[in-house]
Formats: sequence, structure tokens, C-alpha cells
Amino acid sequence: MKYAFLGAGRMASAIIQGMLRANVCEPSDIVAACPEPDLLQSLRDATSIKIVSENAEAAAESPVLILCVKPQDAAKALKQTGAHLKNKLLISIAAGLSLETLQNLAPGARVVRAMPNTAAIVGRSATAYAAGSDATPQDSELAESIFSSIGEVYPVEEKLLDAVTGLSGSGPAYVFLMIEALADGGVSCGLPRKLSQDLAIQTVLGAAELAKATSEHPAVLREMVTSPGGTTAAALTELENRGVRAAFIEAVRAAERRSGELAGK
Repeated sequence: MKYAFLGAGRMASAIIQGMLRANVCEPSDIVAACPEPDLLQSLRDATSIKIVSENAEAAAESPVLILCVKPQDAAKALKQTGAHLKNKLLISIAAGLSLETLQNLAPGARVVRAMPNTAAIVGRSATAYAAGSDATPQDSELAESIFSSIGEVYPVEEKLLDAVTGLSGSGPAYVFLMIEALADGGVSCGLPRKLSQDLAIQTVLGAAELAKATSEHPAVLREMVTSPGGTTAAALTELENRGVRAAFIEAVRAAERRSGELAGK
């Protein structure tokens, strides 16, 4: 199987490297196209894949096209592929572009729309995807094999992908903000900056691993840490008084709305 990546940025690089690590394919099976020679050369140096400057050239060689450009660049990229789209599988990670929009931009192609996140860089992405009406079960299996190489994969109805974007697509930024704030809190209490940041990162990582390993509801795990009248109870009271829970909920909803706006809803 040959794969053509339209785009050579961070997400394209993360997916390609994940596919190669997981032995989904060999470097000789992948070609990437991008008008920026420095990005292409960096990607080639890291992966030994084939690189070309024209989207049409990449698409001509491959039955599977993976669209990894910014949403505003998607129409141009797909137009450049021309007749090379017909009867091929197009997998898009462009935020906000609906299956209908993609199908209109790529007539004759079978379409899958996916939303990974930046944790793909370290193989820990949460990726949700929805398959178009013309996509086959084999197309969905292929998409799952690609995205499984960079983390966990969740098939969903397309109507949920804006919510997915708001939660896991944008979610790493919320967690980075939380880590930054926790580290700042430690520094304000006298901890050295590096130690405070390391403690914050490991705390978030450990809590996430515990939540995944136990499958307990987060509220149950939170109660495990919270002794009556103790330090954690005092901290949680402050967070609730300042509306942190509501702020996170509204952040997800705001990102969901923006995703819908980008899709023209």
C-alpha cells in the first residue's frame, strides 16, 4: 500500500513516524508533498520517505491520501491533485472540514475525517474519526491502523467531531495551561522553577495513568485523595469557589462552537 501525505508539518511528521514505528508500512511506501523545501527535507532526514513539491505528483502514486494541511489550505491542495482523487481514499485531519465539504472538494474519492491531537508526537494521541457514506469497512480499518500507530482511536458519528475537537483536539492546550499554573503555584510557595515544573508534569501524568488503569470515575479517584478537613479539601474548595470546573466545561464548549464556525455551521 502506498500513502501520500499532502502537507509535511508537525502532525504529518508525527503520523508518518508513528506508522513507521508500528510497521504499518515501509519508508518507501510513503511520499509527502509540500511547497516548503525546508519542511520536506527535515521530514526526509527524519524518516527516509520520498518527498516531492507537487501534490499532484504525490497523489498520482498512491491509493491513500492523507490531508494534513491547514483548513484554509485544503481546497487548494485538493484542487492541485486534480483527477488523481477518483476512486481513492482521502483521510483528512483538517479541523472543521465536514465530510460533505471534503466530498465536494474531492469528488470521486472515499472520505474519512479524523481529529487527532498533538500528543501524536509522542505516540499518545486521542484520535476520533468518522467515515463518509462511500467509505468501505476496509477504509475504516485502514484509518484505524494509521491512527492506532500514534495513540488511541475512537470511531464516532460525524456530528460529534466538533465536540471531539473541543475536548481532545484542543485539550492538550488546556492541560499545558494547567501544568503551567500548577508550576507557578509551586514557585509562589518557594519551590525552584525546574523542580516545580517537573513535579507538576509528573503529577498530571501519574493521575492520568491512574485514571486509565483503574477505570474508576474521576470523582471516586478525587475522593480517594481528599481527606476531610485536609489540604486537598482546602485546595478543591478554592478551585470550586473560583469556578475552575465551569471554566473547563465552557472552554470545551467554546472550542466546539468555533469548530462549527470553521465548518460554516
